[in-house]
Amino acid sequence: MKMETLKQLYIEELRDLYSAESQIVKALPKMVGAATSTKLKEAFKSHLQETEEQVQRLEQIFAALGESPRGETCEGMKGLLKEGAEFMEENAEPEVMDAGLISAAQRVEHYEMAGYGTVRTYAELLGDENAVELLEDTLKEEKAADSKLSKIAIDINVEATRAA
Repeated sequence: MKMETLKQLYIEELRDLYSAESQIVKALPKMVGAATSTKLKEAFKSHLQETEEQVQRLEQIFAALGESPRGETCEGMKGLLKEGAEFMEENAEPEVMDAGLISAAQRVEHYEMAGYGTVRTYAELLGDENAVELLEDTLKEEKAADSKLSKIAIDINVEATRAA
């Protein structure tokens, strides 16, 4: 299909985010299991619940557009999550594992923030006010998750310098 309109691009970008979020829903429980810090485990559990809600918001947007959320796999997220999964297989000290998990999670958050900021702008230009609100809610959650991870990282990174 030839990409001829901003609306077509908007829908494709939304599908990419839907794929990304669906992959994250599957990855977060593994990250909870690999984390040793109670704060980090709780942050991942909390973000899993948010991510499930974000998937529902995207489904609402697709329903309003009369479009299916199904599309190609988001290869960018697939790559980020693959790197995180490979790190979880490392034989790392607990504090180092947690520091690495935060690093992997923040890469994911930044990818999502870029995507949501873009589609929110497209929604504004296309006059899709309901989607603008839903996408802004998700963007705020992604920024908050990144900030929370940064705060947790302060203690964990110090602990990781003392490992072994």
